[in-house]
Amino acid sequence: MNFTEWKKQAQYFTYKKHKLAYWEAGKGPTLLLIHGFPTSSWDWHKTWDELTKRFRVIAPDMIGFGYSAKPKDYTYSITDQARLHEAFVAHLGVSAAHMLVHDYGVSVAQEMLAAFSQRGAQGFQILSCCFLNGGLFPELHRARMVQKLLNSPIGAIFNRFLNKGSLRRSFDKVYGDKKATQKEIDQFFQLCAYNEGTKITHKLIKYIDDRRANGSRWKKAIVEASVPIKIINGPMDPVSGRHLATYCQKILPNPDITILEGVGHYPHDEAPEAVLNAYFEFYERKIERIDT
Repeated sequence: MNFTEWKKQAQYFTYKKHKLAYWEAGKGPTLLLIHGFPTSSWDWHKTWDELTKRFRVIAPDMIGFGYSAKPKDYTYSITDQARLHEAFVAHLGVSAAHMLVHDYGVSVAQEMLAAFSQRGAQGFQILSCCFLNGGLFPELHRARMVQKLLNSPIGAIFNRFLNKGSLRRSFDKVYGDKKATQKEIDQFFQLCAYNEGTKITHKLIKYIDDRRANGSRWKKAIVEASVPIKIINGPMDPVSGRHLATYCQKILPNPDITILEGVGHYPHDEAPEAVLNAYFEFYERKIERIDT
């Protein structure tokens, strides 16, 4: 999947009167992909072809991200993004799905798991969830200085300094041994900047506050999850790396964790084959018999 074709294959649905982009391909059990901050569903492009050989893959750009609407007067929150995904699967007529999630999407999935636990057999059913690097537990989240500045009273001003160079520096610090190429940085930034997206970054970063406010609810959602849970971790990530995997090993009742040595915050971009191998192994071992 190349960058130009990706945009051409976008489809759209409406959420709260806003036009949101999504992608759908493949046949089989439904797999919902939820991207991270500050990027978009393009993050999954290196795993897309292999995933769509085995699953019906669906992936929206959340409101405020990628090719979706980025309203300046919108109150962005993790909880709202979870409701967006529930509206999205309803739009597609999807009643149950597996989830593969990253970064910001980790928190969205936790809220969805919490809501799923509350409603039981009613409504959208989550069949399993695989977490890549992300802030599963707010007490372990090591926010970088750029995140702290964006989430401060001067966040709107700091937005003005966000450019391709600052994204390059930020990604270099959270990636592992294999850094993103300049072409990849150009693509990531183009999606961040689309529809004047850099003007709302300080609004999107409020997810840090959301995590603190909902910490106990979202922690319970994963610790007491009734569905198979998998964690694939890039340990070189300074934000949610090895320290998070170690904590998960202690706190989860049946930890199922794969650590990808040499990998940082974006495992699916840095080591896509290793992520696919770990996910398929998890699926075949824990889930496939149920789906077939």
